[in-house]
Amino acid sequence: MPKTRVVVVDDSALVRSMLTEIINRQPDMECIGAAADPLVAREMIRNLNPDVITLDVEMPRMDGIDFLSKLMRLRPMPVVMVSTLTERGAEVTLKALELGAIDFVAKPKIGVADGLRQLSDDITDKIRVASKARIHRLAPAPGASAPAAPGTRTPGSPAAASAPKPAAATPSLGRLSTEKLIFIGASTGGTEATKEVLIGLPADAPAVVITQHMPPGFTKNYAARLDGLCKISVKEASDGERILPGHAYIAPGGMHLSVERSGANYIARVQDGDPVNRHKPSVEVLFKSAARVVGPNAIGIMLTGMGADGAKAMREMKDAGAYCVAQDEASCVVFGMPREAINAGAVQEVLPLGKISSHVLDHLRATVGQALSRV
Repeated sequence: MPKTRVVVVDDSALVRSMLTEIINRQPDMECIGAAADPLVAREMIRNLNPDVITLDVEMPRMDGIDFLSKLMRLRPMPVVMVSTLTERGAEVTLKALELGAIDFVAKPKIGVADGLRQLSDDITDKIRVASKARIHRLAPAPGASAPAAPGTRTPGSPAAASAPKPAAATPSLGRLSTEKLIFIGASTGGTEATKEVLIGLPADAPAVVITQHMPPGFTKNYAARLDGLCKISVKEASDGERILPGHAYIAPGGMHLSVERSGANYIARVQDGDPVNRHKPSVEVLFKSAARVVGPNAIGIMLTGMGADGAKAMREMKDAGAYCVAQDEASCVVFGMPREAINAGAVQEVLPLGKISSHVLDHLRATVGQALSRV
């Protein structure tokens, strides 16, 4: 079986050496080149034709974002970003994911060698996933003032037709918004997929509770970025806070998120604990609480991601009366988590990413109509 061929791009000789060593220890991959800056990397990619590249964010002569933008325009390919655990590192990494990077590794600011050794399994897992991922270029957010990045879908292109439109004026979801909760689980490719779903929701949508596999230090910036794009308010979840309609709550990186009842209200529970299905936060933890606490008032959405996290719990949601949908294979970066949910019999509908938010809204309004007909 051919090995996955990787080019490492990083201005640090230590990091280049460490990543090369980590990659070459794997029987199914090899580092075929290591470049100190994007200009050298450009020639390596042209001559060596790698399957995946790892790309540092901050480098001399051309930073990682400029290089990624050009790369995804001229030669789209799987990229795993290597970023620092800083506020700027988080912001730039999120921009890289918008431009089409598959995933990222958060390297420590100090103790880099030991930190990378500890992250070796995570690094190589992400390279494996990237080598099999579909390269998607999502549409720019509706109403965003910045020009579309090179390589992204633009309005009027065939791909843009599948992107969600801003929700048109429709009858209010009314009291139903306080009774229903929408749950989203996502991993690789999920930062952009979740954004696309949330942008399609109106300001009076039911509350949305989200577990996206992300490490500590990135989810606060991610929530703030979404909050500036969406009609609903988006924030990183805090333990004990009331879950309100018109708001979305994202599990903090490195912490599990679940929901509980407090009288007539739903509240967020943010807790530490062991990883579940190798993840913290885990979709399994969130979806199990949805089945237990929310039951038939829950709507579950499984988006792109590797593995099976959340599949069994989504089946529990469905068995408890929840309505569950999964993203289809064609629109996923990685079809693993939706496929496992479908195979578990947990899903009523399988939909392209661009149709999920409108379908969920139609389902909610149909529920309102049925409730009114019984009055």
